[in-house]
Amino acid sequence: MAISISVVVLLVILTVVFMRNGALKFSHAAVCVLLGFYMASTSLAPTIHNGLTATADIVSSLKP
Repeated sequence: MAISISVVVLLVILTVVFMRNGALKFSHAAVCVLLGFYMASTSLAPTIHNGLTATADIVSSLKP
């Protein structure tokens, strides 16, 4: 568990750096995909899923 948390933290830092740089290349996108896979295997996955579901429900209920 300690190894996967440190990998997640490293990938979060790399993703933030790549996004701030503004040039998201293929290698950067691969890091983002890896971050997604590692985040899915952590205990934060249900919280992230519930947050995204709630956000999607709010957006879908908005009328233009």
